Amino acid sequence: MIPSTVEEVQAAFGEHHYVADRSLAVVVHLALQMGRPLFLEGEAGVGKTEVAKVLSAMLGEGLIRLQCYEGLDVSQALYEWDYARQMLAIRLLEAQHAEGHAGVGDIMSREYLVARPLLQAIERASLGERPVLLIDELDRADEEFEAYLLELLSDFQVTIPEVATIKAIEPPVVVITSNRTREIHDALKRRCLYHWIDYPSYEREMAILREKAPEITEGLARQLAKAMQHLRGLDLFKPPGVAETLDWAAALQVLGETELSPAVIDDTLGVVLKYEEDVARIRGGGAGRILESA
Repeated sequence: MIPSTVEEVQAAFGEHHYVADRSLAVVVHLALQMGRPLFLEGEAGVGKTEVAKVLSAMLGEGLIRLQCYEGLDVSQALYEWDYARQMLAIRLLEAQHAEGHAGVGDIMSREYLVARPLLQAIERASLGERPVLLIDELDRADEEFEAYLLELLSDFQVTIPEVATIKAIEPPVVVITSNRTREIHDALKRRCLYHWIDYPSYEREMAILREKAPEITEGLARQLAKAMQHLRGLDLFKPPGVAETLDWAAALQVLGETELSPAVIDDTLGVVLKYEEDVARIRGGGAGRILESA
């Protein structure tokens, strides 16, 4: 069931353990009510992909995920013919002494089509469902694929020449994410509602820790939240996101640590920082400064 107000959206996110601020709840509410794709940008690990997962759970729909990467083409994202099955069918016809091309038309039917995420979403939407389609990390894909999405997001229909044109009755719930490794064209952004998910404030990070890591003490949660705020204020190659905060909390719980110390910070930096230069900088006396801030 789709929430009917901003407050209901925010409450539903909370029920699924996602601490959403009002600005995110507003844009999600508008996307659901207006049938527009939701375009989320932000640094890696701030919770963009999680928004789609929560929407899927909230609406009771399965999540259809398209993970973008360099070289992704339309056939890999939309549909492909099952050539192996088609060849087997042809050989079966030959074995049965089929005349001429009798039955060849059958192998160009929907039965021999392998639906990829985009077609899966449109087909389900053509049946009156409203699935959640996640197009994750679009900035990793090539501009040619991005250009194809323009048509899809405008019409929400797919034409398969040998089969039919499949059109959504209602648009699926589309969430597009980008880590901004390159700029996405304005033409695509104009078809979407836009929201930037920033690193959380200290207060919101505390709320996230209480929600996602309730097993750690309040004191350790405060230390972690302050330490992460300090780390993000440094000139690091890759500042840590919320995902790293939760990983750090889980790692400390595994180690049985109840508070931060310089030795604990040094031992667990690989949980939080993912580049050797960043680790070396903090390990060279930076752990004490983190502890002071915490």
